Amino acid sequence: GRTRLQLRVRASKRMADVMLPLVGAIDQGTQSSRFMIFDKTAKVIVVVQKEHSQKFPKPGWCEHDPKEIIASVTACIAEAIEQLQSKGLSVTDIKAVGITNQRETTVVWDKSTGEPLHNAVVWLDTRTHETCEDLKLHNGGDKDWFRQKCGLPISTYFSGVKLKWLIDNVPAVKEKVDKQEALFGTIDSWLVYCFGGVHITDVTNASRTMLMDLDTCNWDAKICESFGVPMHVLPEIKSSSEVYCTFKDGPLKGIPIASCLGDQQSACVGHCLFQAGESKNTYGTGCFMLMNTGTSKNYSHSGLLTTVCYKLGPNAPTVYALEGSVAIAGVGISWLKDNMKFISDPKESEALAASVEDTGGVYLVPAFSGLFAPHWREDSRGIIMGLTQYTTHAHIVRAMLEAVCFQGCDVVKAMREDSGVEIHKMKVDGGMTANKLLMQTQSDLLGCQVLRPQMAETTALGCAFAAGLAVGVWSSQDELLEVQHRAVSYSPFDPKLDAADRKKRLDKWEDTLKRTYNWVD
Repeated sequence: GRTRLQLRVRASKRMADVMLPLVGAIDQGTQSSRFMIFDKTAKVIVVVQKEHSQKFPKPGWCEHDPKEIIASVTACIAEAIEQLQSKGLSVTDIKAVGITNQRETTVVWDKSTGEPLHNAVVWLDTRTHETCEDLKLHNGGDKDWFRQKCGLPISTYFSGVKLKWLIDNVPAVKEKVDKQEALFGTIDSWLVYCFGGVHITDVTNASRTMLMDLDTCNWDAKICESFGVPMHVLPEIKSSSEVYCTFKDGPLKGIPIASCLGDQQSACVGHCLFQAGESKNTYGTGCFMLMNTGTSKNYSHSGLLTTVCYKLGPNAPTVYALEGSVAIAGVGISWLKDNMKFISDPKESEALAASVEDTGGVYLVPAFSGLFAPHWREDSRGIIMGLTQYTTHAHIVRAMLEAVCFQGCDVVKAMREDSGVEIHKMKVDGGMTANKLLMQTQSDLLGCQVLRPQMAETTALGCAFAAGLAVGVWSSQDELLEVQHRAVSYSPFDPKLDAADRKKRLDKWEDTLKRTYNWVD
């Protein structure tokens, strides 16, 4: 009896600083999967992360194994629940689970067996270049032919184009699609289908396909016809915050899956950017800036995307955003490690870059899969300029970090032009924000304050907020604002570069950027 009493006392002490109930978050990213558990105060109770493999079968191609993704998420959940129980908490304390995901990555699977019909085609994959050219050719020769409907240009980036390529080029996919035996989804749909058995997506992920009408938030029959995509393969579009289903089995069996948000939109909710004009920039595999434009759609004239920011409930208004998407950020550091062997761990990049005073005149444009916003140049490829005998690997590493910041500046410039909103402060998140040199460089080149949250898990927090909102853990967006304000404090980085030096470096970047054009026929 005494031993049990001691155990109960220890458990109660461990639980003392946890505010129940709990909410789980699946964060399925380009390079890893995570499962996190938050309490009612948005405190992180448990986090488990596992990397998954990247497949590069041809130049410009990038694939993931859909079954490996499910296995990595399943393993994260199992380990997280073990850790939760070791803290004296119960899985029954988890009232809902949210999902946030790498967007645009495309999966097609067999309707009856659930088996994938091909590897997932990842968002930064460029194999659909000819598919895009063909779509333009048959639609007025204009990459913006569909933009007024879906908010997006014709680009290799978006999942509708990837789906068209799979139907046109993979016989197993075409056969099952023709027999109405195939289902399509982005990673959110794949996760919900595997864990909950329903075929759905949310408005944020659907808005990244090119196939959804932004006005109605329904699939657009005419666009689908133009793409050669039959609508029976498409998931049902839901809001970002509602109970879709419950886990069929495993340690979370019976717990509701109650939110889906694309990773960048989820970060907006995690920052509680609920007012029009508020913005954030995420530094992850790529770099993604979003600005809330309220319930009005702002169609860009500067190379940005019009997208759904969130819809927090079936009867809630749809909130839109302007977005600037940059393909290569953190994955550029991975390239320095895996391909160039300049570093053995991404964390080494900061110290190595800081070991030199500047880049020694080196400029690097990591256009490995072309250039995304605001340039949209699929014909661009990577370039390093300004090499001399003085150049070392440290200069090149620093040039890669600066390239991430220069690309961020290009997006902010376009955001200012489109919105008319001057950005004096920019909230940031994502794994790369741990790099203080990167954050200071971004502040210097933007000429504005950069605010980094001390709790960096804003993407996972966003889908947890949306899931908790759906089941009553939190009652309103106002309560979420209060919780977020208490839970998340920000560290400022203020600009130290004078205006003349800033302009000189930005002009040199622009010159280097133009030299990447017209590399691919």
